[in-house]
Amino acid sequence: MATILIVDDDRALREGLAETLADLGHSTLEAGDGEAGLALYAAHQVDAVLLDLRMPGVDGMSVLRRLRAGDNPPPVAILTAVPTAANTIEAMRLGAVDHLAKPIGRDDLASLVARMLPAAARETEVAADPSDELVGNSAAMRAVQKSIGMLADGETTVLITGETGTGKEVVARALHRHGRRAALPFVAVNCAAIPADLLESQLFGHVRGAFTGAVADRPGSFRDAEGGTLFLDEIGDMTQALQAKLLRVLQERVVTPVGGRPVPVDVRILTATHRDLPGMVAAGTFREDLYWRLGVVPLHLPPLRERLADILPLAEYFLTLIAGGAAPKRLSAEAAGRLLAHPWPGNVRELRNAMERAAALARRDVLVEADLAFLAATPGAAAGSDWLAGDLPTAVARLETAMIKRALEATGGNRTEAARRLNIHRQLLYEKLKRYGLEPSGNRTEGVGNPDE
Repeated sequence: MATILIVDDDRALREGLAETLADLGHSTLEAGDGEAGLALYAAHQVDAVLLDLRMPGVDGMSVLRRLRAGDNPPPVAILTAVPTAANTIEAMRLGAVDHLAKPIGRDDLASLVARMLPAAARETEVAADPSDELVGNSAAMRAVQKSIGMLADGETTVLITGETGTGKEVVARALHRHGRRAALPFVAVNCAAIPADLLESQLFGHVRGAFTGAVADRPGSFRDAEGGTLFLDEIGDMTQALQAKLLRVLQERVVTPVGGRPVPVDVRILTATHRDLPGMVAAGTFREDLYWRLGVVPLHLPPLRERLADILPLAEYFLTLIAGGAAPKRLSAEAAGRLLAHPWPGNVRELRNAMERAAALARRDVLVEADLAFLAATPGAAAGSDWLAGDLPTAVARLETAMIKRALEATGGNRTEAARRLNIHRQLLYEKLKRYGLEPSGNRTEGVGNPDE
C-alpha cells in the first residue's frame, strides 16, 4: 500500500480520487492548495503526488519545482482541466511522470499509479521555464509534447519523421528552445534545397581559395551552431558521400572545412525526413551505420488527418498570427465543419496556407463556408450548411459521427487506437458507436492482445 498526496482546489475531485485510490488499496492525504500540499508532504511519508496546476496562491508548477528540488523527490503526476503544450512540456521537463487531462477514469488512474510508484527513486534536473507553445491538443500531439519535455535537456540525437508539412522543424525548434542550449544558436539546413556540390561547404565550411569562387573563409553551419543546435532537415536527400562525412563528424565531433584543417565542434544534432529511411537502407541508398547513429531516439509526427482534435486549434492559432496583433478573424460553425471535412494532404503547412488565403480574401470578421470553398471535402463527409442542419444536438451528433468515422478509417477499425486519436476514453467511444449506429455486427477490432481493452 502506498500513501498518495492529492493536491487540488476542487474538493469534489479530491474526494473522488481519494475514494478510487482507497478502492485500489492505497491511503491518501488531501490538500486544497499548494502551500497546504507542501506542508503535508513535509510532515508525512509520501510515496507519490497527484497535483493540480491551477490553484490559488502557490500553483502546481511551483509545487512541482519545490518537490523536485528536494532530496529523494517523489514521483508527481500533473492533472489539469486545461492542458496546453506549454504546461505539458514544462511539467515533463521538471520531472513529472505524466501530465493528464481531467477527468481521469479508474482504469487510467490505476495505470498511472502503477507507473508512478516504481519511479520513486528517479531524479530529474530542474530546468528553466519554457516560453514557446507547440499547438495541438490531440493525444498524438500530447505524446510528442511529453517526448519534447523528456528529451529537451539531453544531448541525444533525435530523428523526427513524418509527412511533408507536419511540423518537423517546429518540433526541432521546440527541442532547442526548451533545452539547456536555448540561449545559443539554432541553425537549420534543408539538405534537399541545396545542390549536392554546395552542401558540403554549407555544412562544414571552406577556406579561401579552396575552389573557384571561394574568395573568403566560411565557417559552415556546424561552426555557426557552436554550442547550440544544428537541425538537418530532409536528411534522406543527402548524397552517400556526404553521409560518410556526416557520420565521421557525429563520431569524432570534428569538422574539416573544404581545403582546411580539422576543427572540433560542440553541437547537438537533430534531423528530420519525410522519407522511409529503413527502406532506403534496405535499398542501399542510405548508410545503415548513419541511420542507427541518427535514429537514437525516433520521434514521429502523425499526419493532420489523424489528428482531428488539432485542426481547429491550429486554424485559430494561424488566424491570430496572421492578424499581427489586430483582432483575428473567427471561424463560423460552417467554416469549422469545412476544415474538419478536408483530408489535408499538405498537413499543417496546407492548413496555414488555407487560413492565410481565406483571411486575405474575406472582407468579413467571421469566415464562412464560402471563404473556404477551395477546400475539397472528404468523400462521404458532411460539409457546408449540412453541419448546422437541425437543432444543436443533431449538429453535434453529425460532427461526432464524421470524426469517429475518419478515426476508425485511419486506424483500420481499431477502436482502442481510434479512441486515443480522438482523445476520448475507449468506453465513451463504444457508447457513441452504439448511439450513432456505427457498431458493425460481428466485426469488432480492438487493441492487440486484449479483446476487452
